[in-house]
Amino acid sequence: MFGKIKKVFFTGVFGVLYISFIAQFVYVLAYLEGCQNQMIALALLSVEWLVLIGARYLSKRSSNNAQAGHSNGFRRR
Repeated sequence: MFGKIKKVFFTGVFGVLYISFIAQFVYVLAYLEGCQNQMIALALLSVEWLVLIGARYLSKRSSNNAQAGHSNGFRRR
């Protein structure tokens, strides 16, 4: 039960973060003036994107480990 709630919650949170990233990207390209300001903002967005991808990867990895019931990746016999 908790696993399903956790999965829906994290999927929703990551969905909101993806939408937020797209909105920030459009804002940077449309409303910031000056090439240097746009490049700095895009660099910060790329760092944010890498953090988002890393968090998603770690979330999926911890979820898979919890479902498998072991932490070292091998099954006991």
